Order: sequence, then C-alpha cells, then structure tokens
Amino acid sequence: MDPMNRGSDEYGHDGIDDDGSARPGRPPRDPLTPDFGQPAPALARTVQLVSGDFLLTVNPVDGSEIEPCPPGERPAAPGKRSADDRAELRRASMPPVPPGPALPRLPLLERQEERERLVRLLARGRSVRLTGPAGSGRTALLNAVADDCADLAPDGVVRLSGYRRTPGELLHDLFAAVHDAPLHRPERAQLLEHVHEIGAVVVLDDLEFGGAALDELLDATPECAFLVAATPDVAAPSADSHLEEVFLGGLGRGGGLELLERAVGRVLDDEEANWAGDLWFESEGLPLRFVQAGALLRQRDQLRADPHVFEEHGYYADTAVTPVDAPFDAGADEHDVPLPSLADGAAPAALLAARLSPSARATLKFAVALGGELPHQAHLPALVGDTHADAALAELVGCALVTPVGAHYRLAAGVRTQLEAVGYAEEAAEHALGAAQHYAWWSGHPSVTPERVAAEADAVQAALAALVATESGAAVLLARTAAPAFAGGLDWGAWERALRSGQEAARNAGEVAEEAYFHHELGILALCGGQLDRARAELEASIGLRGALADKRGMISGRRALALVADRSGGALPGGRTAAGEEVPDARYEESASPPGGIPATFTPSAAAFSQPAPPPEPDTLVTSRATPAPGAGPAPSRRSVISGTRRNLVAAGAGALLVAVLGTVVTLGATSDNDDPTNDKVTTEQSAKEDRDDGGLTADEPQKDSTSRSDTPGEDGVTGTSDGPTPSESGEPSDKPSKSDEPSGTPSKPSDKPTKPTDKPTKPTDKPTKPTDKPTPPTTPPTTPPTTPPTTPPTTPPDEESPPTSPDNSNSASGPEAEDRI
Repeated sequence: MDPMNRGSDEYGHDGIDDDGSARPGRPPRDPLTPDFGQPAPALARTVQLVSGDFLLTVNPVDGSEIEPCPPGERPAAPGKRSADDRAELRRASMPPVPPGPALPRLPLLERQEERERLVRLLARGRSVRLTGPAGSGRTALLNAVADDCADLAPDGVVRLSGYRRTPGELLHDLFAAVHDAPLHRPERAQLLEHVHEIGAVVVLDDLEFGGAALDELLDATPECAFLVAATPDVAAPSADSHLEEVFLGGLGRGGGLELLERAVGRVLDDEEANWAGDLWFESEGLPLRFVQAGALLRQRDQLRADPHVFEEHGYYADTAVTPVDAPFDAGADEHDVPLPSLADGAAPAALLAARLSPSARATLKFAVALGGELPHQAHLPALVGDTHADAALAELVGCALVTPVGAHYRLAAGVRTQLEAVGYAEEAAEHALGAAQHYAWWSGHPSVTPERVAAEADAVQAALAALVATESGAAVLLARTAAPAFAGGLDWGAWERALRSGQEAARNAGEVAEEAYFHHELGILALCGGQLDRARAELEASIGLRGALADKRGMISGRRALALVADRSGGALPGGRTAAGEEVPDARYEESASPPGGIPATFTPSAAAFSQPAPPPEPDTLVTSRATPAPGAGPAPSRRSVISGTRRNLVAAGAGALLVAVLGTVVTLGATSDNDDPTNDKVTTEQSAKEDRDDGGLTADEPQKDSTSRSDTPGEDGVTGTSDGPTPSESGEPSDKPSKSDEPSGTPSKPSDKPTKPTDKPTKPTDKPTKPTDKPTPPTTPPTTPPTTPPTTPPTTPPDEESPPTSPDNSNSASGPEAEDRI
C-alpha cells in the first residue's frame, strides 16, 4: 500500500476489512491485548538485475553482491517497444497534472517560422540545437515540434530531459525508452550496439553540456535526429558536429500584449496596455514574464471584486507585505485599485506568493530549501501538514512560479532569488531536515517501488546536498535508504551522486560502518562500469574499515567483489594472494603431488624420532655433499622440489633431520671431550648414539641384553659396548676388517681384554638390517630429505620401547613381518 495514501488504515481499521477478516499482509489485531501482538518486521527490499556480464543483487542491509551472471539468468535480446507502449511511457514521464479545474493552454505566438524550420531540418535527418534564455518558451516550442514529427522516424519521437544528465545517462535513457528490457542495464559495448540501431527523432530539453560530450552523444546514435534545447551559458557544440543552430529570442510588443490578454482572459484597457508595454521593454519580451504578469492582473481583478478575498490566506498578516504595501485601501472604490508597479511586474514572485494560500507558501519554502526543486504533490500533505496541500500545485502552476522539468516541477527562472530576498530562506535548514526525514521514511517503505523513488531523485538529492555539511546524520540515513532504490530503479547517475553525498556525510558524522557501506557500493558501481582501478580502491577501503569494525559479513562480500576485480584485471593482488585471501596457485603446493625426481631415502629414521619435536639442524656439525645423478635418471631433485612434496614427506624429513642433528651432536661431544686417554678421542660405529651420564647428557634408552646392537659390559676403557671392537694395527691405522658387532647375531658380544683404540674413519655400514629378537622393530616411514645428507645408516632403534609412536598420517602401525618388510 502506498504510504502516502494509506486508505482505510488511517481511519482506525487496523488491518481488518469490513467483513471482519484480516487483510492480507497484516496480522489481525486482538482487541483484548492490543499492545502484545507486534507485527513481524518488514523484509529488506532487494532487487536483482543484470548489468552486462554481472548478476547484481542490490542488498540495502550489508551491501550489494555481484557475481558473474549464470547462463540461465542472462536476459534475451531486448525487443523494441510498440507505438502504444511508447505513448504510454511518454504519458507516465510527463509532469503530474495539477488537481482542480484544467488550466487554459496558452497559444504558441510568433514561433511559426521557427517551428516550420525545425520540422524541415529534422525531416532531412539533420540535428538542431535550439538556444534561448530561460523563460523564452523553449519547452512550448519543443512540444509543438514533437507533435509535428510523430511519423517521421520508424521509432517515433523520444522525449528526454537533459537536466543533470551526462551523455552516458542519456544513452541509457534512450535505450530504455525504445527497448523493453526490465531489470537489464547493458554494458558500454552492448549499449552502443543497441542505440546504434535506433532510428528516432530525439527531443532533448534542458541540455547542460556541449562540445566533445555532445559529439559523443551524436556519434553513438547516427540514425537519430536530435532536437536539443539549451541556454546560452551552455558550452557550444564543436565545429565538426554539423549541428544546426537556431536562436530563440523574446516576443515582439504585439505578441507580448496578445499573450498577456490570453493569460488574463479579457481585453486590456489603455492603462494596462501602457503598463504591458513598459513591461515588454523591461523583460526583453520573455513570455514567462507576461504569463506571470497575467497572474498579477487576475489577482487585481479579484481584489476589485472583493477587497477581502485574500484575508483568509493571511495576506495582510504576512511578513512579506506590510500595510504600506497593501495594493488597495479597504474603504476606497474598486476602480482605485492600482496596477502593480513596474518592479513588481519584472520580479513578481514575492507579490504573487503573498496572495497564495498558506499551503502554497509553505510549499514554496520547501522548494527554496531544496534548491528550487518542488516535491511531488503526493508528498506535500506530509511535508506541509495539511491534508489538502496537494492543491497548492495548481496555484503555483497557475501563477507560473514553477515550470516543468522532465517529470517534475521546479521553481521558474529567477523565482528562487526573489523569494529569498523576502525571507523565504530563513528556515531553510529546518525545511530541508524535515524533507530529508520524510524522504528517508518514504524511500525505505516496502510498498514504494524503486521506479517511484527514482522519479523523485532530484528532490532527494537536493535534500542530501543541503544537509551534508550541517545535518550529517540525517543525510547519512537518507542516502542509506534512497541509494539502493536508485540502483534498483536503474537510475545509476542518481545512485552514484547519492553514494558520494552519503560518504561525505558519514565521514563528517564519524559513522565508520556507514562510510564502509558507501565505499563498498561505489566499488560495485565502478566494477559494473568497467573502472577496475577505482573499484579496487573503493573495495579495499571498505574492507579495511569493516575489518576495523570486525564486520565479517561485510568483509566477505567485499572480498568476493575484490576477487572479481582481480579476475577481470587479469592478475593477482600484491603479495601473491588473491583478493579473497587465498594464495595464488604459483605460491602454494598441492598436497597430493610428489616432488619431482622421487622421494630421496637418505635416512631411515627410527620411531623415537617421530615422538620428539624436531630441533633446528646444526650446520656446524653436519657435513653435506651433493650426489651425482646416475646416467639417464634425470636431473637431481632440488631443495624446492623436496619441500614442495606431500605433508607426510615433510614430517618424515623433519624426523630425519632430527636424527642427523643427534648424530652430529654426538660427534661434536666426542671430539671435544676432556678424556686424557688418546685412544678415546674417537667414536666407533659400535658405540651407542648416547650414554647415560650423571651430568645431564643424552639419555637414550638402553638396549636389552640379548640385543644385537652392542654389549652391556663395559670395556677396559670404561665405555660400554667396546669390548669386542675392532683391533687397530700397531701403527695406529684402522683395521680393514669389520667388527663382529656389525654382523647380525642373536647373542651379545663378549667383552674384550684389550682396550679398543678409536679409528680415524668409521667402518663401512652394513647392507642388511638387524633382525628383531623379542619384539619387532616399529615401522618407519621413508623421509623426504635434501640430497645433500651423508649416506650413513643410523643405528637401529632399540626394540625395548614401550609402545611404537603413531605415524604422521595417523594410521595404526603394523607389526610382525609387515613391519620387517617396511623396514
């Protein structure tokens, strides 16, 4: 239901029809508990539309969402409207008809020559620019020419308004006027393709640009003939535009008198004719001044008939008119009512407004506060506070204080300045605030369609512009509710202006969350327009602000849009990551991929290595060498290829590095020992990887007595496991024969009577692993180790550990023969 016309709801029916049943959409009201039944909150109004290759969902809560349009959502090729559809669209885009009796239509005087010339040029396919000052009757002449050219082009006549419109917006307006494409806004290339095929006579009023911008509009529509109207202060077209120029001046003295008689509705007397002649000289023959002068003479006739006719309007009590300025004496004869002064005739706005109704004067105050924009007549009762305030539009149109601009009205040329001089702008801030609060409620109401909000865009933007610096909170609320409606109504020029005004107001008010929303929407708008750099900047600003507020939903929406920007720009964001925070494919590894060249099996770590944290390796005690690849085996695996292996291999590599570090530490400790015996400054291969020391040394588990690794009986040097070591030669050179402990055996070795001298070189490792005796050796996983590790086989894990650790892949360890095979 229209919030401006609530119908039976405002008379206390409370959502109940006359038959007592509940009206659809509203819950029934219980008369016993009127305050306990709260209606469900209205859902947010979302609009889904297609913009180029994107599917845009306008979400007024968290921000619009954009994604590539799925194939099933792509609209079909738009078809052209029929003549009846264009006529209906033209009637809907006309300014509203004032209520009350129809006003007389004034004739088009002294414009026949210009009218015929314009029609001839358009019939030849030539484009024309009609230049004339404000109030010269350009709109009336355009209406007459449009009626004469109705059958010249295959697509008929298209009426557009250039008021506050850019060339791109006008191209979209032309596309929407000729093609039937609901909720579809084509991208730039598609738009140019569609408008290139339009053949129509385009009548464009109130154009505000020229030069290269006008050339862009004309070049995009080669099959159209344009009739544009502009004021002399607008930039002239370029020399290469081939645009015909027609200048429109004022009326002659005879034409001015005739127009004044038509406006008054009677023949002028000699005194009035002389007054009209002076007015013609003062106003340079502008038709608007004669229409306003006719309104002054009609009011004079009313005063002559009834001296108290304007008292009910508070005419004498109005501050703009003092008793000295009263146009007549209450006791004087009716023929003694003087004519308005020449100054009042040249600037009649103050005198005309003083004789209007209070609702009409209040409407003028709102128009002055909104920069000359007149709200729609449906909003006047709520703004003014009078249920019959919509009738004020008829008074203003009859006095020619307002003129049509596109689909709405605004103050006529010079009226705003004249009204501000007599005090109509004293309460402009309060009126602008009231209008902003009303429009914020109205534009966010679920019953108001986005198209209706877009039709009121000029008044809404005027309220925003008036409050951005003074009442920032109200401006933020208005922009927050009106901007999504502008987007859904496909008026994206108004959408962008509302977003920028809201962003400035939010910054002034310190509302970070709202500022982040406006940045996000501006980024979405730039992305739809193909401006990727601007879209990236706006979205990054929005994500940063929402990150500071911990707004996760907003950040996710912004990151999705930013990822789409990165995809369209053909590159990744700085830092090797996408906009969504993920690493790009070149900066990450696949978990299921193996390193090139295979997994190097340099070490076979024990199960105990997995149960301890991996300390960093010690490069001072670890000597590495680069292996030479075999012929035909391909290039040796690099360090990067090993690191980029699977996670399981990474864990195994860490365990191998741990074991290497332990062995290197033992070698270092043995080399730096303070033992005085020169025969104990070396470590043999039969010696344990660690010993139980009282000074806090390494604490490896001792093997069982029946283990094949070494003996528990210390030798003569006091070191355990060296009783049956290799016997060095007399010269101190190491023996070439391997020790007995290197051979697999089921019994421990016997202690030796002679001490064992350490060898200079370690013995050659065995090729066969030791066999388990009582308990099987826990399984191990082949590690992934850089190829620079030494090819040394570590000691076998003692079989007396209490329980085998869990493998890195969280799978149960095998036992028995399976474990032996895996070893």
